[in-house]
Amino acid sequence: MVRGLFPTSEQASVLNLLERSVILLTPATIDWQLQNTQWLATAWNLANLYLGGLGAELLAEDAPSLVGLSDETSCYVSTASFDAPGRFEDFVVHEAAHIFHNGKRETFAYTCEAYSRLHALGHGLREKQRLLAEHGQGSMPPDERVDAVEYVDILREAVAAGNGWKRILQRCSPPRDARRARAEAA
Repeated sequence: MVRGLFPTSEQASVLNLLERSVILLTPATIDWQLQNTQWLATAWNLANLYLGGLGAELLAEDAPSLVGLSDETSCYVSTASFDAPGRFEDFVVHEAAHIFHNGKRETFAYTCEAYSRLHALGHGLREKQRLLAEHGQGSMPPDERVDAVEYVDILREAVAAGNGWKRILQRCSPPRDARRARAEAA
């Protein structure tokens, strides 16, 4: 993802930032994270993320079952994030994608997640297209903020493009006129 989204001259810096931004919640890290989290809601979610990763009971019956969480420039993952049940899932890529982009936030993250898996599993355009067709027939992202038709369409374009990562970024960015209007208003 970093190699596809950033110029070569910036990749080492971005990878260094990402190395510090992705935090695996383990017995060795959870106390510090909870004590140094600015917001109580984030601490609550981190505690539940950690407990869920262990397969332990969450802090409340209505607590969300999470495998990852992004907060500003940090993304937190549980040990369960490495046991993604689907072959087109990668929770670490999903959470890291939130650091890089906020437009169509969940669509961008889910599309990056699936594209990373298509890219890793498929060797050559035809194989990636076959895998995408398989994925398109399976389950879609479990998030009402993601339009399944748009999601598959973005993945189709990404697979066909020379740099699919840039295509995903382009499709998930606000239209140029909206960006210009925001810049002028600021």
